[in-house]
Amino acid sequence: MKTHFSTKYLLATLLLFTVETAIAYFHFNAFIRGFFGDVLVVLLLYSFLKIFIKNNVVKTAVSVLAFAIFVELLQFFKLAEILNIQYKILLTILGSVFDVWDLLAYFIGFIIIVLIEKIIIKNESRKNISL
Repeated sequence: MKTHFSTKYLLATLLLFTVETAIAYFHFNAFIRGFFGDVLVVLLLYSFLKIFIKNNVVKTAVSVLAFAIFVELLQFFKLAEILNIQYKILLTILGSVFDVWDLLAYFIGFIIIVLIEKIIIKNESRKNISL
């Protein structure tokens, strides 16, 4: 695994973080907050990792998807309740309610990552060939 710094992914992370913060702050409807926000959180985590890690797209995307599913499973087993977590920020990050639709949202986020990266890689290889 090679480490590096990517300005492109830093900008994507900042943009996604801003959108996620706006979704949480302005309390958009249930679809935006509850589903679309979960799709975007996978993209946010992925873009954050890609700031520092130059690695296989699929491996990184699968790792983020696995992490999101793991956190959702912790919600299924009511970890926040068992640990009696009271801090609102920590509860927001961990979540407290299992929802099978969140798993679908995470998978859609994963598919979006793979598709976007495939387009980016294809365009970059075209540039290199034409040079």
